[in-house]
Amino acid sequence: MPVSQNNPYSQYKETEISTANQGKLIVMLYDGAIRFLNIALESLPEKKYDVVNNNILKAQDIVTELMLSLNMEAGGQIAQNLFSIYVYMKKLLIEANIKKEPDGIHEALKYMKDLRSAWDQIATKESKNDVVQGTKGSFSIEG
Repeated sequence: MPVSQNNPYSQYKETEISTANQGKLIVMLYDGAIRFLNIALESLPEKKYDVVNNNILKAQDIVTELMLSLNMEAGGQIAQNLFSIYVYMKKLLIEANIKKEPDGIHEALKYMKDLRSAWDQIATKESKNDVVQGTKGSFSIEG
């Protein structure tokens, strides 16, 4: 029997993910990356480098997923700018992971929080449109 069937929290998260619009899913990705980077930062002073490494890698995986979700053709300049920011964040995280220094993590976190806020506004507008129209919108990740 899968763990999610026994764990109410896991069942809730699965339902939340399966019913979220794309904007909300992107916000959830940012939330995960922010959580992982905060864990990495908390573990640095304690020299728990395995925890630091694992959580930075998880955040990098999320950044990669965000990069792959961009529609470069339809998204135009916005998608290109986001791609450049994601590349820069990955560079910051790689360097921070190698050096085990917090500066790159802090800078990447600032970008994550700013972008998360912007996507949250987009997702909220999309959710309101869904309620007004009575249907789920066709939100597209184009930038």
